[in-house]
Amino acid sequence: MYYCNLRKNDFYFFAKIDEELSLVCETKNAPSKTINREDGWRAFKIEGQLDFSLIGILAKIAQLLANNGISIFAVSTFNTDYILVKDNNFDSAIKILSENNYEIK
Repeated sequence: MYYCNLRKNDFYFFAKIDEELSLVCETKNAPSKTINREDGWRAFKIEGQLDFSLIGILAKIAQLLANNGISIFAVSTFNTDYILVKDNNFDSAIKILSENNYEIK
């Protein structure tokens, strides 16, 4: 069982590749000038540090939500994974995860 944490914290995720610089953050913290932008996402975090030998944690959550018509945007860090879903799917996603033995804090 893994825990999904819904605490509100400042969240910034930067990614730089040859073609782009991406920033994932709260809408209120987004730069005013961007090339592309999509608002309306909510996030939850897989609680606890995940060992790289653990297999399929993100895949299981993604598949479970996909089977229920909910797409995700995942952000992974060294310690854990963050799963973002569109705001209108957030409550359904939490309900589906809770019904499938994921504990929501």
